[in-house]
Amino acid sequence: MVTVAGEISAEPLSLRVLIERRAANPPSFVLDVSLEIPSGITILFGPSGAGKSTLLDCIAGLLRPDAGHIKIGDDILFDSQARVNVPTQRRRMAYVFQSLALFPHMTVVENIAYGLADLIADERTQRIAEILQAFRVENLGKRRAGEISGGEKQRVALARSLVTLPRVLLLDEPLSGLDAELKASILDDLRAWNAAQRIPILYVTHTRDEVDALGERVVVLDHGRVINEGRPHEVLDAPRRKRLAQAAGFENLLDATVVELREADGVMRVSLAEGASEIEVPLGYAMPNDPVKIAIRAGDILLATQPPVGLSARNILEGKIVSLEPRGKLVVARVEAGVMFTVHVTPGAVRALELIVGKSIWIVLKTHSCHLVSD
Repeated sequence: MVTVAGEISAEPLSLRVLIERRAANPPSFVLDVSLEIPSGITILFGPSGAGKSTLLDCIAGLLRPDAGHIKIGDDILFDSQARVNVPTQRRRMAYVFQSLALFPHMTVVENIAYGLADLIADERTQRIAEILQAFRVENLGKRRAGEISGGEKQRVALARSLVTLPRVLLLDEPLSGLDAELKASILDDLRAWNAAQRIPILYVTHTRDEVDALGERVVVLDHGRVINEGRPHEVLDAPRRKRLAQAAGFENLLDATVVELREADGVMRVSLAEGASEIEVPLGYAMPNDPVKIAIRAGDILLATQPPVGLSARNILEGKIVSLEPRGKLVVARVEAGVMFTVHVTPGAVRALELIVGKSIWIVLKTHSCHLVSD
């Protein structure tokens, strides 16, 4: 599947994987996934325990499915019916784990060259030089892996995996623990490399900012099944399930009861916390008196120090600031307004509005910032 001149013939990865583990301890788990992964970056997103890493292990050949198939183009890597199971080392995939697994006693160049023993010296040297430059670590070649920073180790781990020209790249939370700026820089380099190669990349994360930074396609797993897929903003900005809302960064998950349906307007009124307050939300599959759950992102809530007037936003609730907690470039405000809301504001807004604990405040919610989610 690899052409001359070090280029990759990009082919889609298709799979159907079934794993059944039914036991009392540990709890039963079923992974049942069918996917077609095109060239480019596909993000596997979901809460912990959803089956993301298990799926990658099956694709890599580290774990044998109970049934199904795994193919790259027409090349069959696993087929339970045909009794085909290509060994891991012959699948021509690269797998970068969270632990990275660099050899600390080797130099950066020695780490990257580890999988190139079969190449002639000139081609090996050229491959290493190109990948060092692609991931901006050419100045680290002679340093030992144990002597470089965390971000540099991530770059070297990616370079070591990609220098072999794999047909598929599997990434299991490789950038966890890095700050947002460094993470974004590494993701930019990975995206630039794959713009030329266009191999299928499966990138596992449960961090929303990584999804937004890569931003091509996301597949959401929960309880071992695909529950949604598509463009990240289409999938994660309107989550359908509570666990997905939590994973996607919706800080407010509220229990409510349907009060009234307004079908002509496409909305319904719900009461929060046994009638302490009411808000308007998009119309859902519910009837009056039905219990529902509402997900609201903290950054979608506005604060006002006076009762707002003349707004298109339909939900205005009076409350009181319970706490203000600086957190990086944001301040997290907790506001009691019948129920407790978490609100994100900037330090500048805190100063301009003279926000302090105990101050009366009004929170403003757009109807379509309120998302109905199921368990």
